[in-house]
Amino acid sequence: MNETTLLYPEREPRFKALIPFFVFVVFYLGLSLWAKDFYCVPMPIAFLVASATALLLDRKRKLADKVEVFARGMGESNIMIMCLIFILAGAFAAVTKAMGAVDAAVLISRHLIPDQLILVGFFLISCFISLAVGTSCGTITVLTPIAVGLIGSMGISPTLMLGAVIGGAMFGDNMSMISDTTIAATRTQGVSMRDKFLMNLKMIFPAAIAAIVLYIVSGKAGVAGSELEPVSWKHIVAVVPYLGILIGALCGLNVMALLFLGTVVAMGIGLLTGQLTFWTALAESGKGTLGMAETLIVAILAGGLLGVIRHNGGISYLLEKIRSVISGRKGCEFGVVLLVAVVNLFTANNTVAIVVAGPIARELSQKFGCDPRRIASILDTTSCVVQGMIPYGAQILIAIGIAKGAGLDVPSLPLIAALFYPMFLGIALLVSILIPDLFRRRVPKQVK
Repeated sequence: MNETTLLYPEREPRFKALIPFFVFVVFYLGLSLWAKDFYCVPMPIAFLVASATALLLDRKRKLADKVEVFARGMGESNIMIMCLIFILAGAFAAVTKAMGAVDAAVLISRHLIPDQLILVGFFLISCFISLAVGTSCGTITVLTPIAVGLIGSMGISPTLMLGAVIGGAMFGDNMSMISDTTIAATRTQGVSMRDKFLMNLKMIFPAAIAAIVLYIVSGKAGVAGSELEPVSWKHIVAVVPYLGILIGALCGLNVMALLFLGTVVAMGIGLLTGQLTFWTALAESGKGTLGMAETLIVAILAGGLLGVIRHNGGISYLLEKIRSVISGRKGCEFGVVLLVAVVNLFTANNTVAIVVAGPIARELSQKFGCDPRRIASILDTTSCVVQGMIPYGAQILIAIGIAKGAGLDVPSLPLIAALFYPMFLGIALLVSILIPDLFRRRVPKQVK
């Protein structure tokens, strides 16, 4: 039990606590649709309005006490770790761009990937890297600067390119054996990782194939007619920071340590090749961290808002209501989808959502005779679909933040519309519940 719980005990479950979330949706989405401009409503302002609503709800409690709860939500450890990753990602992206890594990676990508398959190529590369490293945020941090570099030179839609990178990253977040979500889902349900992996297979393949087809159809690159510059040893050396982060992640090193070391290595290479001086290296890293300011503000405000909603009984209310309407195996599976999806919406962290919803899901699966391996698969898949598509989730925030640091503004809602893989995966998940024999795979039980 943490200090916040002791000082300000969580209130009884009640619907009223959810009002700030609806205010956020109406203010942000409603005004954007009304104005037909997704740039017109800054997301930090939408969170401020929703947060003000949350603080006004409980009239009996002193404003100072409510602000204290909000502040503790802002400073929650997962939020602060996320913010630190944002800061390091900003510095890494800025320094690697200044020392020529982005241009070199773009040139190498142009040589390796056919122009007409550039979107598919980045989607598959993102799938492979995230599957290997088990982290969607790390994958997005490495690939987004390269993807952004290709957007201008090839006339590719920014939303489609970032959507391919984020979609592939969520593929690995869902399927990797070393992903936090996989570990959380299997541990809470008491099943092996292999069984959960096999349960997922018939859902992820049709979703991935459908996404690839759609990227081929919609992602026409405007290719320049000039001949590409040949790849030299300087280009190879310039991409060492990216390769270093990938190899380090494969070895299981912490993503924050990798980003810090990757920034230092990029600075060193820039100094050796003459692309940077000591002072310009410091200046670029500083610009990179400051360029993530809006992303940091959104993450911190979201943490505060979600903390107040949780404290006021919003999450407890949702859990109670979902449990009360479940009946039968199919209803149980739909209930688990709804449970983890809603918790994910209010926590903006798919691992936390699984940890919160997992024990309840296990209780429901035992009550209605559901296969725990199937429930683990549903938990992981649902959380990755939701996490990959919420505009205030770390994955979209990192991609948009890095793109903005490169001078490219990408609104979150059109970007969500370009996340083909998470969309198709969500559809495959729902169809697998409605028509279980079509998707479900017979997996022999295995002793843990």
